[in-house]
Amino acid sequence: MLKGKTVQEISVGEKASFTKTITETDVYNFAGVTGDFNPAHINEEFAKKSMFKERIAHGMLSAGLISAVLGTKLPGPGCIYISQEIKFTAPVKFGDTVTAEVEVISKNEEKNRVTLKTICRNQAEKDVMIGEAVLMPTK
Repeated sequence: MLKGKTVQEISVGEKASFTKTITETDVYNFAGVTGDFNPAHINEEFAKKSMFKERIAHGMLSAGLISAVLGTKLPGPGCIYISQEIKFTAPVKFGDTVTAEVEVISKNEEKNRVTLKTICRNQAEKDVMIGEAVLMPTK
């Protein structure tokens, strides 16, 4: 059985990451699953007239990479995602390689809670999303 770390097994300062290149297919699949067909993401002609001059990925697609790290690596399988504060700081373009990284900044063993700094960076090492998550690790 897959089981993530318990709050007792987690150390402040511990990090984990996941890297993925964002494709046009990823963006279309995300639009289909969520129903977010904003033309900034799916309509090339519309996007050419936008401030970014091209289509960009949904911000929440990048945020989903954070979920992948939390649910598979740190704390890992069985954890419960309680909250996430997010600030989107730059667009993610089709073909960008995004690394989602989490770092444990505090833990509360009594309440079985862990707080993590969350960051997504592109291949140029530019932050595209920053935030903070609270999780309940597996017991």
